[in-house]
Amino acid sequence: MTPLFPGWHLPTLRKKPKSSMQRLLEDKKALERNSISSLNKILGRYIPSSILSANQTGSFSRRRIFSLENTFWGFFYQVLNPDKSCQAVVNQLRVRLSQFSEERTVSQSTSAYCQARKKLPLNLLKDVFYYTSQSKSPTDSDFLQGRRVVVVDGTGVSMPDTSKNQEHYPQPKSQKLGCGFPQARICACFDLNTGLALSYQLGNKKSHELPLLRKQFDTFKTGDIFLGDKGFISFADTLALKEKGVDSVIGLAKRKPVLKADADQILGNGDLLIHWNKTPKNRTITNQGEWNALPNTLKLRQIRVWVDIPGYRPKHFYVVTTLLDPIKYPAEQIRKLYLKRWKVEVYFRDLKTTLGMDILRGKSPDMIEKEILMFFIVYNAIKILAKDSIQSNDKNPSELSFNACRQVVVNYAQALNTKAIKLPKLLNLIRVNKLNERPNRVEPRVVKRRPKPFKLMVKPRSELKAELLLETNGKVA
Repeated sequence: MTPLFPGWHLPTLRKKPKSSMQRLLEDKKALERNSISSLNKILGRYIPSSILSANQTGSFSRRRIFSLENTFWGFFYQVLNPDKSCQAVVNQLRVRLSQFSEERTVSQSTSAYCQARKKLPLNLLKDVFYYTSQSKSPTDSDFLQGRRVVVVDGTGVSMPDTSKNQEHYPQPKSQKLGCGFPQARICACFDLNTGLALSYQLGNKKSHELPLLRKQFDTFKTGDIFLGDKGFISFADTLALKEKGVDSVIGLAKRKPVLKADADQILGNGDLLIHWNKTPKNRTITNQGEWNALPNTLKLRQIRVWVDIPGYRPKHFYVVTTLLDPIKYPAEQIRKLYLKRWKVEVYFRDLKTTLGMDILRGKSPDMIEKEILMFFIVYNAIKILAKDSIQSNDKNPSELSFNACRQVVVNYAQALNTKAIKLPKLLNLIRVNKLNERPNRVEPRVVKRRPKPFKLMVKPRSELKAELLLETNGKVA
C-alpha cells in the first residue's frame, strides 16, 4: 500500500531520517552547485558559463565533485595562489565541503584533482583566453589619434626536468644532462594602454621571436600600431603589417642609420624620411619567389631618440616607423611612444614574478601548454577587474598595482562568508591600490642578500646520491 505522505515515517508522523548515502549525495550535489572557490562569484562574469558547461558525453559528462567548472576554478585558484600546489586546491575543497556538513569530507589525496586537470580540454582554455583578450579596452584619444598600440616582446620560462619536457623544450647545450632544466620561449602581444594580453605563441629555446610573431598577425586589426624592440626589425614583416593597415614603430638594428645626406627628406631635427632597399636574399622567408615578389623599396621615417636621464647607458638610439606624416604624428610623440615600450617588461614581470610563471610545474608538454594558458587567463582576469574598477577617464588601469589586485582577489577567494563581499565592494578595494609614479628611476641590477653557500649542481642527482651514500657507508664501516 502506497503511503499517503511519501517520505514520512508513519509510526512517528515525522520525516524519515536520511540514510548515510542520501546525506552524502546531498553534500555532493551542493558542492557541485558551488564552485571550489569563490572566484566564480566575481570573475564568472568575465568567463561565460556556456564555456564551462558539462559535456554530454566523454570527460566531465558524469556528475562528480571535480566537475568541469570545479576543475577549471581549482586550476585558476592554483595559479592565483602563491602556494601553487595541487594540495592547496584539495584542502580548500575540504574546507568548502565542511560548510555543508561537519561529518562528510573528501580524501586529502590530490590524485582525483590531478586526473581531472589533465582532462581539461585544451581548446576550452584557448576559448576562455580568447574571450578575456577581447574585453573592450579604452584608448588614449589624445595620443596618436586614439589608435590602439600593440606592444610585443618575448621571454623565457623553465619547467621540471622530465624526459617529455626535454624532448619538446631541450635545455641549453652548455648545461650537463641531468643538471639543467628544459626551457621554453614565449612571444606575446599586449594592449599597451591596459596591459591586456591579446595573444601569445610558444616555442623552444631555438625559436626566434620574429617567427613566433608572424603566427600572431591575426591579432592585429586595421588601424593598430605595432610597437617592438630592435629584435623585430624586418623588411618583409613591416611591409606585411603595412598591407594589413597596421603601422609599425620599431627600434633600429642590423642596418646602419641613414645619414642626412642620404635621406629623401629632412622633416626636422633627428627626423628623416628614408627608404630601405630590399636585399637580394633574406633568410627569414624560405620561399625565395615570395621574397622576389616584394617591392624593391620601403618608405620609412627614421627618428633619433636622445636619452638625457642620468644613469642610463645609451645616450641616443634610432627608431623607424611607417607613420610618415610629421604633422599628424609629430616626432616627439613617437619618441614618447617608444619609451613606453618598457611597459611590456612590467607586464611580463606581473606574469613571471608576481604570478609565478617563471618556473612552471607541468611534467608534460600538454600540461605545460595548459598551465601557460591558465596563467594568461588569470592575468587577463585581474587586468579586467582593474579596468572595471576605474571610474573616471583620467585614470589608467596600468596605474593600479597588479600585485595588490591579486592579493585582494586571493583573500576574497579564501573567505568563508562570501555573501558579505559584493562586487562593488571588491572594486572599491582594488581601486585604491594606485602605484606612485617614479619617473626616471635608476636602480642597479644587483642583489644585496647573499645566497646560501651551497655548491652548484654539476652532476646528475642520482650520481650525487650514490656518492653521498658511499661516503656515509665508508664512515660507518
